[in-house]
Amino acid sequence: MYLKVSLVSNLKGLDVIQIQNNIQLKPFNSLKLNSVASHYIHIEQTRQIPAAVQYAIQNQLNILVLSGGSNLLLPEKINALVMHIDIQGIEYLDEDEQSRSLRVGAGQVWHEFVLYTTTKRLYGLQNLALIPGRVGASPVQNIGAYGVEAGDFIESVQVYDRETGQFDSICAKDCGFSYRHSIFKDQPNRYIITHVTFRLLKTPQLKLNYGDLKLAMAGDQSAENLQQQVIHIRQSKLPDPAQYPNAGSFFKNPVISNEAYQKLAVRFPRLPHYPQLTGQAKIAAGWLIEQAGWKGKRLGQVGMFEKQALVLVNYAEASLEDIKATYCAVQHDVYQKFNIMLEPEPVLYNEIAQICSHTE
Repeated sequence: MYLKVSLVSNLKGLDVIQIQNNIQLKPFNSLKLNSVASHYIHIEQTRQIPAAVQYAIQNQLNILVLSGGSNLLLPEKINALVMHIDIQGIEYLDEDEQSRSLRVGAGQVWHEFVLYTTTKRLYGLQNLALIPGRVGASPVQNIGAYGVEAGDFIESVQVYDRETGQFDSICAKDCGFSYRHSIFKDQPNRYIITHVTFRLLKTPQLKLNYGDLKLAMAGDQSAENLQQQVIHIRQSKLPDPAQYPNAGSFFKNPVISNEAYQKLAVRFPRLPHYPQLTGQAKIAAGWLIEQAGWKGKRLGQVGMFEKQALVLVNYAEASLEDIKATYCAVQHDVYQKFNIMLEPEPVLYNEIAQICSHTE
């Protein structure tokens, strides 16, 4: 069913948007959870956003901003306006001798964008190849892998600010980037990301902090080979989402005090850890899960992948309750063994598109 609504836009006077009702979101979330949205709009142009926001306000609906659907957990029914951001395009901005800026549409597929930068001899994002999702999600979670975070190369983030009703650009220093965090997570109902501007290097500065990646590079220390090896490693460990629906790494790597790490290291000498500038230690969540006996283990239709314990997989037609039961069981067993409570990465929504705590 389609519903056309005419609204006054703050961009071009009278604007017409198309709202669809009772739309199945299973194709739009990587865990393939059945979830029906009462109201849905496909956003391809920034000019659609103010009118869609006004529609939600007039109809007393919360808004759920959907990007690639790779980092969220959805209920069976959502009484809200789902705004599916599909803004495309890559625009070259300024450059200097060392770097160049690109503004990228929030709907651009992240992995395709990373491959594109490498073909254009622009460097920095190669460690982040094959991460699922869209460009617009990259600053929200400050996605990272193999010692690199998206925030390291983000210059600014273009948004529609629902609080002011205006489009704006937020520079990187004001985005509050930290490990898997940003202001966009702190204020999830304020900003709708339309574009992300990256400043990439013209000369590679490779980061090979992780042993398996450094070893895989062998004698070819090029950015192209780095990207190829990242893809190869991820493909060898991670399930194909088309065959095994998943949300990528399901838990964050916990960061604990150095004192807590030293105590654990006495009991578990092989515990992988990565010293932080704060003096803390980041612990490999996948190792904790594997040691707790969950690698390849299933609870009904859901389980942790046999090749990478950090990835939760929907093996059949699992519901949100099935997913929650499994990750709660994993959390419990890891806590019992290591006294560490793992924190899920995906955002959990309720029936009116409010973000919920995983502990509720």
